Amino acid sequence: MKTLTQVCICLFTIFAFAQPPKLDLRDGQVSGRVIDASLNQPLPYVNILIKDVADKTITGGITKDDGTFEIDKIPEGKITVSIQYIGFTTVTKTVNMGKDSYKIDLGDIRLEEDLESLDEVTVVAEITTIQQKVDRKVINVGKDLTTAGATASDIMNNIPSVNVDQQTGNISLRGNENVRVMVDGKLSNVPIAQLLRQIPSTSIKQIELITNPSAKYNPEGMSGIINIILHKNTKLGFNGNINFGLTKEINAKFNSSIDMNYRNGKFNFYGNYGNNIGNNANYGSIERLDDQSIQTFNFENNNKSHLYKVGVDFYMNDNNTVSFFTNQNLFNGLGSGDAGIQYIGEPLQLQTFYNDIDNTVAQYNGVYNHKLKKEGEKIDLEVDYSVFAQDEIANFNFSNISFPPNYIDIVDTDRDQTTINLDYVNPLSEKAKLEIGAEARLFDTNIDYNSTGLSVNENQDSTPNNGDEFIPTPATDFSYKRDIYSLYVTYGKSFEKFSYQIGARAETVSEDASAIRQLENSSETTPFENDYFQIYPSAFVTYTPSDKNSYQMSFSRRVDRPGLQQVNPIREWSTPLISSFGNTNLQPQFTNSIEVNYTRKFEKGTVTGGVFYRLVEDEINRAVFIDRLDLNKNILTYDNFENTTAFGIEISSNYRPTKWWSLNGSFDLFSRQQKGIAETLTAPTDIATVDDIERSTVEANNVVYNFRLFNNFKVTKKLSLSVFSMYRGEEKGLQFNRQPMFMVNTGLRYSFLEDQRATFSFNYSDILNTMKFEFDGDRPTPQVGQFNWESNSWNIGLSYRFGGGKYRALQRKNRDDNEKSGSGGFI
Repeated sequence: MKTLTQVCICLFTIFAFAQPPKLDLRDGQVSGRVIDASLNQPLPYVNILIKDVADKTITGGITKDDGTFEIDKIPEGKITVSIQYIGFTTVTKTVNMGKDSYKIDLGDIRLEEDLESLDEVTVVAEITTIQQKVDRKVINVGKDLTTAGATASDIMNNIPSVNVDQQTGNISLRGNENVRVMVDGKLSNVPIAQLLRQIPSTSIKQIELITNPSAKYNPEGMSGIINIILHKNTKLGFNGNINFGLTKEINAKFNSSIDMNYRNGKFNFYGNYGNNIGNNANYGSIERLDDQSIQTFNFENNNKSHLYKVGVDFYMNDNNTVSFFTNQNLFNGLGSGDAGIQYIGEPLQLQTFYNDIDNTVAQYNGVYNHKLKKEGEKIDLEVDYSVFAQDEIANFNFSNISFPPNYIDIVDTDRDQTTINLDYVNPLSEKAKLEIGAEARLFDTNIDYNSTGLSVNENQDSTPNNGDEFIPTPATDFSYKRDIYSLYVTYGKSFEKFSYQIGARAETVSEDASAIRQLENSSETTPFENDYFQIYPSAFVTYTPSDKNSYQMSFSRRVDRPGLQQVNPIREWSTPLISSFGNTNLQPQFTNSIEVNYTRKFEKGTVTGGVFYRLVEDEINRAVFIDRLDLNKNILTYDNFENTTAFGIEISSNYRPTKWWSLNGSFDLFSRQQKGIAETLTAPTDIATVDDIERSTVEANNVVYNFRLFNNFKVTKKLSLSVFSMYRGEEKGLQFNRQPMFMVNTGLRYSFLEDQRATFSFNYSDILNTMKFEFDGDRPTPQVGQFNWESNSWNIGLSYRFGGGKYRALQRKNRDDNEKSGSGGFI
């Protein structure tokens, strides 16, 4: 009985102390509105969690279409409100629910994009959208756009302000090829044209057009930066996807890729393989109006490219991550063709050629990421090393041409580049951030050229075209070294409706080049040195007076350093009448750019409009000069021209008239004033001498406009159709004028199997067969011409994703655009 009594007393005591004290309980309420800090637009379906002091969830809810939320029945006491949305940084607010206030309005809560985790979400939108942000335009590539073609090169012409030269693969932004192309924030040693044809369109998540980059970016690229962001996959377990594609007009071209990922515990392993195999045909003609001669061109390239990537992420703990990956690219190109010259009453003169190119690229990248104690404060160290090696053998044979005799060119190229980057980020407050960084970029290349042919003796005193003396073509060794050391700092702060960012990048550059020509009894050295120091400032201001209106203004100074092919004095290619050389004396060009953009949101879409102005100092451009050793021939090279200016407007829009129809449209117009040097002959070529070469300053005032419209029609949940049209207006240059270009593409996409894991696509490009490069000009001789490629082609593609697992965000940092790429992807 005594024991029972003790037990009862004990139980009574426990229950007594377990009862909460009597308080005046009332149900509280928390409300507010969540908006996208970058776009100043409401965010629907955001998770709102209410937690107690023990971090236990009490209740919660989601935001409405207008971004607002209102959560009731919250008990009295200290609570934590957690605002969570995938792809955005979580915001946490602590409040006291009590007698002073039982209804708490948190006001506008601005969520910032968490690019570290956003890039890891492998979610592909149905429809492509365009967003105007403070310093860039972001094209979110949807499933509709991937029907435009199998590779990155195919879909680039669908992007506002971007054009791809289908013959060379060169890419331009706002009509200028001085643009830097990056993949996941990194430059590559792989030639751009080769790289773009290697990346499957289905692997692309976003394309960023950074037309006025901030000081944290490397300052190269007059017209800006194009950054291709690839999908990442960090789901737990084993996951992946596989793609196949076939394109054909004249020749068949195949491409395929496989992307695999395994995530478990502290490690994430990933690997990729992609290939691009097939023939490409190009053909054209040039008619000279002075002597009525016609040049014809027929080229075919049989290319095979294989790209491998493997990497690992090691999550040491919550504050330290180590990552490593390597890219290996193997390329073989077999080129063949002929260039003919037909003079009136004479037999056809013909040059045939065959070349074999093999190149390999190896890239090794390591990153260490360390998070400091303060929220958002971190340090990143990255080391990137890559090597490029290429061997080329080119055979040239001639028919009905007295000179030169048949010959073989042998060119060996080796180059390597090392980049060391250190970044520090310090959020000084909730609305202010400081970023500081240092970088070293070391670039070294060597080109050896040998030939079995003959060349005109440039040291002779004979008159061109008359009694020339010939010597064996000198072997040439060209070396080029460039070291760049830089520091940058940016500071940004936001207010209620305003935000700004200012920064500057200081760089010291050292260039050292030499070309050594081995003559019969001696050698001849042409040295080149150029050292300079520059500061590149940048400034950005954003004003968001309402949810539907946003304004941005920016300024930056940039540089275009001459590329390797632009300074390489070794002959790049030649036809019987044209030879292409670089210019070792090229100087960098500097660009000062200012830009203003306005974004307006409507119920069914958005419209973004902008204006820009550029002042270019010592512009680098193509130049055509008369060959002093043979006045019938021309030399295609590069030169620095006088200062030029350009200004223009851009308008882009996303609009969805109905649930089954959406469209993206863009229009850009720019006016450009160019000044430069041009040469003409003042006498017929058969009797002309060097004294008849007239050099003058010429000017080209140009207004160019481009229009694009992409329509997507959702027939069923699984089937979509698309129609794309593009018009490029006439463009005038210093040497020639390009005629307008027009194209219409159609496509369809069908998803099937469980969870629509598989997708079949079909695309028919240039259905009217109107795409061609037509031009006319008067310098250095009056001429008209046209070049064609395989534009009227069809493409079929098949993709399948496999594996599964719960999504788990990977907290990593993207690089060069100061956000290091995570796992997966091709470069």
